[in-house]
This record gives sequence, structure tokens and C-alpha cells, in this order.
Amino acid sequence: MSWEIMVLLFFAGLSAGFIDAIAGGGGLISVPALLWAGLTPQMALGTNKMQSTWGTLMAVRRYAKAGLVSWPQVRLTVLVTFVFACLGTWTVTQVSNEVLKKIVPWMLLGIAVYVLLSPGLGKTAAKGRWSLVAFACLVGGVLGFYDGFFGPGAGTFWTMACISLLGLELTRATALTKVVNLTSNMASLLVFVISDRVHYPIAFAMIAGQLIGGRMGASMAIRHGAPFIRVIFITVVFALVMKLLWDQFSAG
Repeated sequence: MSWEIMVLLFFAGLSAGFIDAIAGGGGLISVPALLWAGLTPQMALGTNKMQSTWGTLMAVRRYAKAGLVSWPQVRLTVLVTFVFACLGTWTVTQVSNEVLKKIVPWMLLGIAVYVLLSPGLGKTAAKGRWSLVAFACLVGGVLGFYDGFFGPGAGTFWTMACISLLGLELTRATALTKVVNLTSNMASLLVFVISDRVHYPIAFAMIAGQLIGGRMGASMAIRHGAPFIRVIFITVVFALVMKLLWDQFSAG
């Protein structure tokens, strides 16, 4: 791999880390970059999990230092998410995920429109509708499995669940989302490493960018709060929807 390509992948990692730390969706940048570099789809997904894990770790560290992560609140959710993300990643090696590819873009589009039409959503904390145990077991199980099995939009679904079911305001919902994203990334990465689907030299180049981008993105989100996150959130979700629909219809 030439040094020019490695430099471009470094900047792809930085950009993906920045976007991921704020609203998720960094895979929109990193996965196409890895495929462009010549990796097979399976190797690209495994390498992407390796590099995105480190960027998410930096974002989680930044949110935690700002006091936006309640560890007693997320402990059970993290455990359930890890177990089901492992199951999801293992399952995707056994069965097709074609049905999800067709359904998910429309689910994401619905969320984006709902957020766009609800300017007050997540501005302030509200009363939670679910207990932490119910949230951890049901949402952690479903979204943990989904992120391991397919993945696109998982961060969006997590953020919406944190706002609507736990009553968190948007900044704290984003912080919790980063914690569970880190959990499912690590679980999936474990499966990919065991199956030898990680290109380590490329992963290390992108990790360097991810660490910088993750820190920058989390700092921006903390500094500017919910209005800034909301704009990036809606932009990323629409971009993700357009990409998934383009992939779906171009393949058809």
C-alpha cells in the first residue's frame, strides 16, 4: 500500500471520527474509503470496526470527562449490548441480511423527518417512560444484535431510544449512544479478529486519524450542545438514507 493511499485513509479516519463522535454515521466515509483502497467487503468491514472502535473510545472518554456519562445507568445496557452484538455479528456470517437492507432506509427516513418536525426534541430532559432494566434488556438486546448483524443507523436508533424512552436530553443521549456504540464495536471486532478479517496496517493509519477526529467531534458537541448536534444528526441521517437507497436501487 503506497504512502499516498495511507495518508488519504488517515484523513478518512479523521473525518469519520469527527462525524461519528457527534451523530454517528462515520461509516459513510470510512467503509467506501476502505473499499476504494482495494480491500474485500469482508476485510473492509472488519478493518472499519477496528479503526472506528478507537475513535469511539476517544469520544466516550471526552463525554465521560465532561460528566455526561452515568456509569451506573449504562452498566447493564453495556453488558446486554455486548452479548447480542456478538450474536449479531456471528449470525451475519451465517445468513443473508438482504431484508434489512430494504427496510432500514425507510425507518431512518421516518426518524429524520420526525426529528426535523420536532424542534424541541431532546432540548431538555424529560421523564423516562421505561426503567433502566427494561431499557437495557429490550433496547440493548435488539439494537446490540442489529448493530452486530447489519449496523447502518444504529447510532440514530440508540439516540432516539435514549430520548424517547429514558427521557434524556440530546447531549446526554449522544453520550450514552457513544458508550453502547463502543460496546457493539468491540463485540463485532472480537468476532472479526477471530475470523482474521482485519487489515492491521491500514487500521493503524486510520486509528491515528480517528483519535484526533473523535476528540474534536466530541469537544464540538459538548461545547455547542443540542442545537449543533441536531443539525449534524439530521444531515448525517439523510446522507445515510440516500446512500442506502442508492445502493439498493443501483443493485436492483
